[in-house]
Amino acid sequence: MTAQAGRDLLLKLDEASSGSFQTVAGLRTRRLALNAASVDITNADSTGRWRELLAAAGTRSASLAGSGLFRDQASDAAVRQIFFAGSIRPWQVVVPDFGILEGPFQITALEYAGRHDGEVTYEIALESAGELTFTAI
Repeated sequence: MTAQAGRDLLLKLDEASSGSFQTVAGLRTRRLALNAASVDITNADSTGRWRELLAAAGTRSASLAGSGLFRDQASDAAVRQIFFAGSIRPWQVVVPDFGILEGPFQITALEYAGRHDGEVTYEIALESAGELTFTAI
């Protein structure tokens, strides 16, 4: 696999939960983390007292954080409304030459910043709120 430009990772929102995703922002920096908690089943009979884990039993989660510029005023307004309502909506994270992670997420942080001689930027954090799917591309 060749190196990929960070700007090619897209964040898309299905605002109405209708199956139609729209890119909402230009992300300058971003981070996607996939996590799986383990379930320890080690007991007195474990061979050599080595830890044993139960397969496919832990809680899985995903988190996404990014910063950049909103695509337009409508995207800014949609994300802001979802944040203040505490709503959970379908999102897609598109990683070129890798795949698409899709599912329900909740916005857990939304920050705005700006310099006197520059544009307004934002930082956003999302946490998974249900089952996610992955489609290789």
